[in-house]
Amino acid sequence: MCQGMEVDVWIDKQQENVLNIPYFHTVFTIPEELYSLVYSNQQLLYDALYHAANRTLSELSADPKYLGAQTGYICVLHTWGSKMNYHPHLHTIVLGGGLDKRNHWTDKNRKLFFSVKVMSAVFKNHYLTELKSLWETGQLEYHGTAEHLKNHYEFKELLNTLYEKEWIVYTKQAFSGAQSVINYLGRYTHRIAISNRRIERIDGDNVIYKVKDYKNGGGMVSTSVRGNEFIRMFLMHVLPKGFVRIRHYGLLSCRNKKDKMTLCRNLLGCEQYISKLRDKNVAEKILILYNHDICKCRYCGEPVHNYKVAGRYLLC
Repeated sequence: MCQGMEVDVWIDKQQENVLNIPYFHTVFTIPEELYSLVYSNQQLLYDALYHAANRTLSELSADPKYLGAQTGYICVLHTWGSKMNYHPHLHTIVLGGGLDKRNHWTDKNRKLFFSVKVMSAVFKNHYLTELKSLWETGQLEYHGTAEHLKNHYEFKELLNTLYEKEWIVYTKQAFSGAQSVINYLGRYTHRIAISNRRIERIDGDNVIYKVKDYKNGGGMVSTSVRGNEFIRMFLMHVLPKGFVRIRHYGLLSCRNKKDKMTLCRNLLGCEQYISKLRDKNVAEKILILYNHDICKCRYCGEPVHNYKVAGRYLLC
């Protein structure tokens, strides 16, 4: 339940930059052979994931063969699968068009600009180029099951395997609009790995929770793990301190979106959504979102009196 209001505030804020055009939901995934190395170098190799996805989308969208324009996208890192297993991947919301060099709007008539095979190849090349650079400059660390990669020949063999493998990039149009994708991502932006509703019960030393059974159509089934294993899996997904998980690029970057998104709205004839929550305090946000006035007593309706007491206290 924690962070619920922060999710609603984030969703409200994102709506300010939604255009009345198709959007695409793209997921960039790295091969499992990299998992142990990535976990040993989370800050560096999570950043590399953002860099590779950004370079892939900006390079291909700028190519006249595909779009010939600058588009915009939001990237959100997820590190978990349904079972809370370690599965780092990047969710991306991509605008269905962009601005060309003359600041004219251009799109591909509701079609994605490039195929997933092209994206996969370019993404793989950019990620492995950065990985090699980090390796050659001695910035990588090797812990646990990644320790064998300290050996020069072992690392070279890993690189050869990764170059030969076909990487997975998944994409689809958000048929019900960008709002559906923003709502989907909003469920994951301010929490880690699992929601309260998926935890069914604690039975002795075991935790029973629901996971998706992808082998049987994606239905939910119950699974049980020891309590200490449940905590270990959960803590794998705590990000490095200060890490920025939600990043904006292109037309949606901080330095561009104020002017460029206004231009896009004018060219497309879109109305701008005005945030209901901007510059509101917590009490006002709760009233707007949940129709609950925390400044009044729920029983008698009289105003609640606030008292501030200086000092530090231990709550027992």
